[in-house]
Amino acid sequence: MTSSLNESHRAQAGSATSILQGSRRVARLEDIRKTYYMGSISVEVLHGITLDFMAGDFISIMGPSGCGKSTLMNILGCLDQPTAGRYFLGDADTSQMGDDELSTIRGARLGFIFQSYNLIQQLNVLENIEMPLFYQGYTERDSHEIALGLAQRVGLGDRVDHKPFELSGGQQQRVAIARALAVDPLIILADEPTGNLDSKSGAEILDLFDELHNQGKTLIMVTHSDELAERSMRQIRLKDGTVESDERLHG
Repeated sequence: MTSSLNESHRAQAGSATSILQGSRRVARLEDIRKTYYMGSISVEVLHGITLDFMAGDFISIMGPSGCGKSTLMNILGCLDQPTAGRYFLGDADTSQMGDDELSTIRGARLGFIFQSYNLIQQLNVLENIEMPLFYQGYTERDSHEIALGLAQRVGLGDRVDHKPFELSGGQQQRVAIARALAVDPLIILADEPTGNLDSKSGAEILDLFDELHNQGKTLIMVTHSDELAERSMRQIRLKDGTVESDERLHG
């Protein structure tokens, strides 16, 4: 990606940069609780979680099935709202936002990487990467340039015309990573990002995560794998809907 393109990209996705001025905290959970209701039965999944997330962190969220990892990730991604407590994304309190506001902030400040890739099968690599740019109002020319630069960045410059079904699992996940980076998000959220990959492809994706982290990106990754978690700089372990431990390994 050329320096002029980088400048254009930063200018159009400047909200993330402005949030960081004067503060390194990019997100905060304050006494987050989540209860699901099934008729007369209520199940509290998260029990008062308070956490800060700092710019440039590479964080893994771990714990056994049913501990609340997915629920916490959905709240961090503004895909769900807490029953009680407050969630600040940058300087914005998302806890009382409506669906339209959540959709807007989600599209502008968050990048998502899913285990199942979630690519649009009818679109080629370049078009899949362009999708979030289109929704954020980028021009066709800028969207094309940014998407092409990101495709090259993740090693798919020679696959831009291919559809997802013409790619390997590792290549599809690279498309998903490029798409997550498209709007220069405040935080990248990854849910079991190597879960559907063989060991070689999984290692390549983790190497790419290391590269993004070294470039200053903030990554939050949900994983069952101790091996994956060892790549992060901070490990948060959940148990029964609470934070069992929060350990900084390095960095």
